[in-house]
Amino acid sequence: MATHLPDDFKCPISLEIMSDPVILSSGHTFDRSSIQRWLDSGHRTCPITKLPLPEHPCLIPNHALRSLISSFTIPKSQQDPNPFRDPDPDQSKKYQTQLLIHTLVSPSSTLESKLHSLTQLTRLTKLDSAPRRQLAECGAVSAVLNCVNSTESEIQEKAMALLLNISLDDDNKVGLVAEGVISRVINVIRNGSSSSRAIGCTILTSLAVVEVNKATIGAYPNAIKTLIWVLYSGKGREVREAATALYAICSFVDNRKRAVEWGAVPILMKIGGMGLERAVEVLSLLVKCKEGREAMRKANGCLEVLVKVIRNGSERGVHCALFTLNCLCCFAEEMRVEAEKEGVLEICVGFLDEENEKIRRHASSLVQTLSGRG
Repeated sequence: MATHLPDDFKCPISLEIMSDPVILSSGHTFDRSSIQRWLDSGHRTCPITKLPLPEHPCLIPNHALRSLISSFTIPKSQQDPNPFRDPDPDQSKKYQTQLLIHTLVSPSSTLESKLHSLTQLTRLTKLDSAPRRQLAECGAVSAVLNCVNSTESEIQEKAMALLLNISLDDDNKVGLVAEGVISRVINVIRNGSSSSRAIGCTILTSLAVVEVNKATIGAYPNAIKTLIWVLYSGKGREVREAATALYAICSFVDNRKRAVEWGAVPILMKIGGMGLERAVEVLSLLVKCKEGREAMRKANGCLEVLVKVIRNGSERGVHCALFTLNCLCCFAEEMRVEAEKEGVLEICVGFLDEENEKIRRHASSLVQTLSGRG
């Protein structure tokens, strides 16, 4: 059977399929029994590179490779007695995924082969949760994260796209954070290409679906600050994705004050005035904390941006703007007076027969506030 398996499954010393692969400090993998005999005989050099080893070399288990070898070496009793029948599509896809993962984790793989594996794994995991779980369970996430750290922009971008797909499964989200994904993603958002930055923001949005991750991301040094930096300096898709990520993270109460302290409000006002309604949606969360209301009261053009969305926005944008303005009018008398001057009361009265329940409810509340009955 060994002749039909990838050469990287074989120990470089014994040339047999490895049963307990371990990594030497040189970066090469050997079967534990073979490398241990080599070391016990007094050798203190790597059998492949001939480079010197420490006096007491550390043997690190290669869990990813061991999992792959186990999945390939099926006992004969479990093998198909009719090898000429049409293969099971699910088994074929699983086998294909295993080969691609092996290429990704193998230290001997070339840059081109890793790029090919990343591309194919991204395609396989886009709509199918099975290969996503396969990647997470066999320990291949660390190999993907190594590619995320690559100085090759194409490798990094493909790795980020694959990481996003893996994060789509709720069962993977907490585990990814535990493996250190947040720091890698924040670094890419800071230093990567425009496309990689956008994907990085989307990964944070995906991870923030789980409540505990919202708290972890928000508390991570510079995470919220970095998203606000993208809002300020980014363009197009990366700005939209950063606003979406900030909205997801700020649904956790403690993160709202952090966002305000990092200067989110004036930047959100600016891009909201330029037509990005998601900015107003984020403001509808930040207005729920006192610091947010105070920052909005002081921000130039706050009322104009909100009224513009109330007049011309989508249904979601309108109800977020109505809610935000109502909170501000309850908080600051000068906001209430200015809103009346802008004709907001008349606009809200027109919304009282609106079919959308949220718009109707927030308009009614704002009418009461502006009429002095709130």
